[in-house]
Amino acid sequence: MTSSLAIRAGGLDDVPAVLVLLDKATEWLVANGRTGQWGTEAHSTDPRRVAQIEGFVAGDGLWIAELDGRVVGALAVGDATSYVPPATEPELYIRLLVTDRVLQGTGIGTDLLEHARTLARGLGVELLRVDCFGGGDGALIRYYEKQGFTRAEPFGVPVSDSEWPGQVLFQRL
Repeated sequence: MTSSLAIRAGGLDDVPAVLVLLDKATEWLVANGRTGQWGTEAHSTDPRRVAQIEGFVAGDGLWIAELDGRVVGALAVGDATSYVPPATEPELYIRLLVTDRVLQGTGIGTDLLEHARTLARGLGVELLRVDCFGGGDGALIRYYEKQGFTRAEPFGVPVSDSEWPGQVLFQRL
């Protein structure tokens, strides 16, 4: 990535920018026929999603990537979500990773994942986990594998009359 990328702690003032990133990512997913991951609706108008991002701030787990003063990515870390199998040792869990789709392929996600590794090491933990959409063509799983993660257990989250397919991945530090 370019040397002008900065990663800093996120605050409540960053919540709208993170929601814009999520909305734009969803628009991209929909335009590419990938509605299974996040559906088709905007995150910025979903009170549950807004509260989730605000919760990341309250838990000191939101990190913002800025390029030339503009928010281009977000990372949230903390405890694992309730719908994944619990870890058997101390861990840091990646709760959210999203980047500006316009800058796809420039390494922002890689830099944010490296920041998560640094945070985990600082906490003295040797396990970093993440979960992602496990359906479709598996592109998101392959992205994390290219970033050094290994597949662990798949899982499902009941949604209406179906099940959202998820995949847990881990990395030893």
